[in-house]
Amino acid sequence: MTNTSYKLGVTQLFPCNYLPEQQERLLIAVDERLHNSESYAWLMTQGFRRSGNQSYRPNCPNCNACQSIRVLTNHFMPSKSQKRSKKRNSHFIIKQSSQLKDSYYPLFENYINTLHQDGTMYPASFAQFESFLSCQLTTQLFIETWAPGDKENGIDEAVLVCVAVTDVLSDGLSAVYTFYHPDYKNHGLGVFSILTQLSFCQQRSLPYLYLGYQIDECQKMNYKDRYFPFERFINGQWLINCK
Repeated sequence: MTNTSYKLGVTQLFPCNYLPEQQERLLIAVDERLHNSESYAWLMTQGFRRSGNQSYRPNCPNCNACQSIRVLTNHFMPSKSQKRSKKRNSHFIIKQSSQLKDSYYPLFENYINTLHQDGTMYPASFAQFESFLSCQLTTQLFIETWAPGDKENGIDEAVLVCVAVTDVLSDGLSAVYTFYHPDYKNHGLGVFSILTQLSFCQQRSLPYLYLGYQIDECQKMNYKDRYFPFERFINGQWLINCK
């Protein structure tokens, strides 16, 4: 695909959601030939991400802080804190689905409206939930984390506490978005979900887990370089980073 020309669009400048002093601009994959699973997987190797069915990459005039990261799953070495997270949450039940279920929405709504009132998705809506998370570009995987029932405390059945929205690519998985029940905030379900996605990659012999954009100066977006070894997309090349 590298020898083919494609039509890309560029957005206008707008205030950056992550670095308030910066102006953001996006490169958009508007060419219809890029709207399929093979092309989407290739775009991921070029530092793109997606929102709904729209693939994009930052193209900011005065900033290059957003750098795509992918973990080398076959060589992943968990840190001590990541090992503790896996052990602490080992009682949870992991299930998977290939469909975005309407039943996920109350969990999504609670997550956004409780923990992200300062974000662009607040207040949550079902239309936003559907357009943001669903995708026709590729196969999707929804990794569900369930808390087992606790009859002593009146909980007869397992409760869904977290969903990790994941895209299936030819060379790996892409972590799109994770949302969880606010009551389980202290369980570190974001970390646990990434560890689960890494396990899924290893089980499927997929070499990469794409985590999205690392922004070193933004606290909400600077956690992705904690999973070693990883590659960071800089100036059109994937550069390996080992601990």
